[in-house]
Amino acid sequence: MNKSLVTNSLAIVVCILGYAMPESSLRPFVVSAGLFSLSGALTNWLAIYMLFEKIPGLYGSGVIVARFQEFKSSIHSLVLENFFNEENFKQFADAAIHQGLNSETIESVVDMDQAFDGFLDVIGRSKFGSMLAFVGGLKAIEPLREPFKAEFSARFVQVIEDLDLTNSNMHFETFRPTVENLVRGKLDQLKPQEVKTILEKIIREHLGWLVVWGGVFGTVIGILHALAKI
Repeated sequence: MNKSLVTNSLAIVVCILGYAMPESSLRPFVVSAGLFSLSGALTNWLAIYMLFEKIPGLYGSGVIVARFQEFKSSIHSLVLENFFNEENFKQFADAAIHQGLNSETIESVVDMDQAFDGFLDVIGRSKFGSMLAFVGGLKAIEPLREPFKAEFSARFVQVIEDLDLTNSNMHFETFRPTVENLVRGKLDQLKPQEVKTILEKIIREHLGWLVVWGGVFGTVIGILHALAKI
């Protein structure tokens, strides 16, 4: 069910009913509730839409595609600094030599919650963070923690599997450039539109609730506004 469409439709219906009602003591409450509800729901819907689509004349819209290179650079730094450090390298190499690398051993070395927290930090410091402020801030994408961990884990396993860590003579200094090139190569395979589509698919479902709550709070504010005018 499209939460945004349902919420905006209900707000419009309330507005129409309010203006169609005969004059009564109830009419100002219905009109005010409908208008404020529609205003809250539409504002949040537009903010969400602007995350993904470029709207001529609206500065900051289409930020995901517009800031794609910035995201890529930040994610590259995040992966190298937090997960392909010297300590993790030793654990990966030891596991590769003695028991082989698989998703279980990799996940035992890498803290996926830390990965998501780092991802939030990257977003918060980007232009995307300022856009999210309109729809609840970074807390709005907290429900994405588990889907992100699953996706990040799968991609991380792919990167590790492309490395030969069974060579006991390999040192971190020689390993690091190889990883940098590999991670950069993986990121270069991503296109702005592909990233937008992936994020849009997983984020829209959760951000739809912001439209619902925008309508709910708008209704409450509208009723309070009507009460204040009595």
